[in-house]
Amino acid sequence: MVVSSLKLQDLIEEIRGAKTQAQEREVIQKECAHIRASFRDGDPLHRHRQLAKLLYVHMLGYPAHFGQMECLKLIASPRFTDKRVGYLGAMLLLDERQDAHLLITNSIKNDLSQGIQAVQGLALCTLSTVGSAEMCRDLATEVEKLLLQPGSYVRKKAVLTAVHMIRKVPELSNIFLPPCAQLLHERHHGILLGTITLITELCERSPAALKHFRKVVPQLVQILQTLVTTGYSVEHSISGVSDPFLQVQILRLLRILGRNHEESSEIMNDLLAQVATNTDTSRNAGNAVLFETVLTIMDIRSAAGLRVLAVNILGRFLLNNDKNIRYVALTSLLRMVQSDHSAVQRHRPTVVECLREPDASLSRRALELSLALVNSSNVRAMTQELQSFLESCLPDLRADCASGILLAAERFAPTKRWHIDTILRVLTTAGTHVRDDAVANLTQLIGGAQELHAYSVRRLYSALAEDISQQPLVQVAAWCIGEYGDLLLEGGCEETEPLQVEEEKVLALLEKVLQSHMSLPATRGYALTALMKLSTRLRGDNNLSLPCHILELKGRLPSHSHATLWPSRIRQVVSIYGSCLDVELQQRAVEYNTLFRKYDHMRAAILEKMPLVERGGTQDEEAKESKEAQLSEAALVPTEPQASKLLDLLDLLDGTFGATQPPPALEPSPGGTLVHLLDLPCASPAPASIPNLRVFEREGLQLNLSFVRPPGTPALLLITVTAVNTSGADVTHFVCQAAVPKSFHLQLQAPSGDTVPAQGGLPVTQLLRILNPNKAPLRLKLRLTYNHFGQSVQEIFEVNNLPVEMWQ
Repeated sequence: MVVSSLKLQDLIEEIRGAKTQAQEREVIQKECAHIRASFRDGDPLHRHRQLAKLLYVHMLGYPAHFGQMECLKLIASPRFTDKRVGYLGAMLLLDERQDAHLLITNSIKNDLSQGIQAVQGLALCTLSTVGSAEMCRDLATEVEKLLLQPGSYVRKKAVLTAVHMIRKVPELSNIFLPPCAQLLHERHHGILLGTITLITELCERSPAALKHFRKVVPQLVQILQTLVTTGYSVEHSISGVSDPFLQVQILRLLRILGRNHEESSEIMNDLLAQVATNTDTSRNAGNAVLFETVLTIMDIRSAAGLRVLAVNILGRFLLNNDKNIRYVALTSLLRMVQSDHSAVQRHRPTVVECLREPDASLSRRALELSLALVNSSNVRAMTQELQSFLESCLPDLRADCASGILLAAERFAPTKRWHIDTILRVLTTAGTHVRDDAVANLTQLIGGAQELHAYSVRRLYSALAEDISQQPLVQVAAWCIGEYGDLLLEGGCEETEPLQVEEEKVLALLEKVLQSHMSLPATRGYALTALMKLSTRLRGDNNLSLPCHILELKGRLPSHSHATLWPSRIRQVVSIYGSCLDVELQQRAVEYNTLFRKYDHMRAAILEKMPLVERGGTQDEEAKESKEAQLSEAALVPTEPQASKLLDLLDLLDGTFGATQPPPALEPSPGGTLVHLLDLPCASPAPASIPNLRVFEREGLQLNLSFVRPPGTPALLLITVTAVNTSGADVTHFVCQAAVPKSFHLQLQAPSGDTVPAQGGLPVTQLLRILNPNKAPLRLKLRLTYNHFGQSVQEIFEVNNLPVEMWQ
């Protein structure tokens, strides 16, 4: 006997009337017990009513899995009321992870061949929702037959089901190629829109389909031209734009068909120009069509004038009041800046205005585009605008802005003085947000500009006196004061305002840095080294090895002068950090104390100025290439000064002067040639070099592989993955994963970072250790995931053409 239960309407009213969640659970549990009892009794007349109540319970978030088999029974029923609820239950309760969904394959096949449009529509909807790869393979021929049925209702649903099948099983594309050509002649809006979507999916997943459908480009152009000029149907027009959804889909398909194909692109050029000039931009629907037109122009091989028109459209988008449209325009211009730099450059003032947007996402996109627009002709003006933005931007944007300014200044600096001033202003404004290499780059820049030493040390001293909170600025200033403190005290720089600096003020400032709670251990290390170097640069310290009273008798030092007191004061400050908790700072202080105590006569020579350093250029590259040869020559002919320097170094470390004997001179080999040296039994042959390989390149991101096989372990292969970004936007959240066959052993080391800086910045490297005990040919598959130009990208590919030297 069937247990009496509530009707669906009564159940909804009772659940909504529950005042607490406990009351709601009680009502649902009671009704679910009635539904289970009804299913067990097998009441065929009320089964669809019970399942309808169960589906409502499922939509509220309560478990309803016990109704899955009842869905199958209702689908197999000949009654339409049962089938309707059964198919709805299957779409809600079944998915590919459950084997029960395969049991409805035969029922769907039978319903598709019945000829009743309502039943066929239910079966097609269910197949396109829960159809797995196995179901798609079994029912593909049935769906293909329905594509050419006379009824538009069934054909529309069959086209959408075919789209789902292609996404699940791309190899089924050959089945749906012939019907698509006929469906393009349809006048029905839904069928034509679905057909364009189906052709798009086929072209994206099958090169053969892409080649096949390039023949229908003229027909697609004709359909779109009809939409633009005469309209398609009044009921599908939105805000005066004729069927914008169909226009957008056709433009997307044309973009795929015209990519890297000259003939197809030439056919589209006139139509794209017509769409770009005749579309109304006062409504959002028109803006959507225009944006899709711009994307199509960017991707195909369009004419130069058409690309300029596309950039101008995006420039008009920047003036739109809608923030979403401005964001889309900035993102698109960022993608075009590499290929059409001069055209995008015309809209630079508008882009700079977008920096002042209160919306953080718009400001970030405008910042990325502004940095990409910097070149040698506008670097001064753009840097000034970016520095103004840096002073007022959100904290989340300061790191990107500061790094971008530093990179732009390094690439396009007109003079060294301007370069130094720019970096100093960035360090003063947002020193805590700059990249880690900013300090090293600035010290290298100042060290290589001998004519600007006095200017730099004065600027840095003034900045340090005003603010010691910006740690990178403090580090550079401390280094510069230590190196060029004598120039600071002389006061002979004509490029800055007259500044009288006394030794007492300089030492007090460095001591203030050492005592500040804001100073990092690295900053204290810079300040401690600066004090040590100042001990040899302060005036009146040329004869520090003589006692103070002797200097007074000789008349070289006035009585009560502080000139010889600076080393003692510096020594006292240094000795304080001999017991510092920071190991690096403690070691440095102990070494400096030893230098004062035992090797005071060598202090001036050890702490002399750093030699000039040349930045970049071909000289560094040539020096790097010839480094190995120079080291070989130096190893063959050791000289006496080298031995003495080694002696001094060892003596400084162990404190036993004269206890270490100098190394004996190397005796020449019997033949006196390099050949005899290489013929020694202990010498191993140099490993064969393996050529580097570029495996990936997309929108400025390049991935290169370099290979090394250590001589001692021939089964081990070291692969260094290097990611370089030459585009105008940073690549963020960069992750590289690798896979090899089971016979290999793979170990991935941690990468050097997850952000690849734009415009050829510091690359990201990662080491792969692959053990190949069987010396089998290597198969390597890589997966890259990253964010670029505001889009999330994932690439999976197998590396081909690996050098055979890797395993032979």
